[in-house]
Amino acid sequence: MRERIPTAFISHAATELTANGLTGSKLVEITSAYAADFGVDIQHARYPFDCPNKRTALLDNLIVFAPKQQYQIIRELCDRLNADGSNAALTRLKVKLMTEYAEFADQDQQTDMERTLLTETRHWLTGHDAVRKLFDEALQKHDHGVFRRNTLDDLRLALELLLRDIFGNGKSLENQVPMVGQFVRSKGGSKELANMFQKLVDYYAGYQNTFVKHDDAVITSEIEIIFELTASFMKHFLRLSVAPDKAQLPL
Repeated sequence: MRERIPTAFISHAATELTANGLTGSKLVEITSAYAADFGVDIQHARYPFDCPNKRTALLDNLIVFAPKQQYQIIRELCDRLNADGSNAALTRLKVKLMTEYAEFADQDQQTDMERTLLTETRHWLTGHDAVRKLFDEALQKHDHGVFRRNTLDDLRLALELLLRDIFGNGKSLENQVPMVGQFVRSKGGSKELANMFQKLVDYYAGYQNTFVKHDDAVITSEIEIIFELTASFMKHFLRLSVAPDKAQLPL
């Protein structure tokens, strides 16, 4: 079994990623975030960097990570830059990574969990420290396959705290449901989208109330979709929170 991903492939990945949308400032921002998460020192942690070009800067930064970390970073960068799957070069890069170097993927990376969504949600949660802490703890518990009930509880509380931050109140998740629809409409969302979000949050709260009380009843295969649903709620609400009001909330 190979001990590392060949430097030639890392170099090729750096070329493709920087040629297909990864800017110098973004590569520093993103690799610095991974360096902080993994406790790694990277060569180029500031922009502008002292380097001939961004391809070399990305290669220099990627080289210091462990093979599994390199795999994760390259895969998630491909997803970030090619969200709609229309970039043939990045699609080929991701396919090559996943077919030729699959042994460097962590078990959780081989599941259907949408890691790009989770990564972007964590970035959106900057400034909401208590919410992000709970979200990260839930992710760690899921990745280690332990405390399934606590994972759901952390996700529920994280969403509840985020809505409190956004709406400026201290209500429980169940009592935020009417505010959800009003909030979406106030930001210009359609009546249909507002009603859908309101219903989804209502069902979400009901699901959580059922399963956070009984660890044995938690269906493991459902945790991933609850994670992704929570992240989707959070990301959309945070995006709306910085948008200007377009409608008056009812009194």
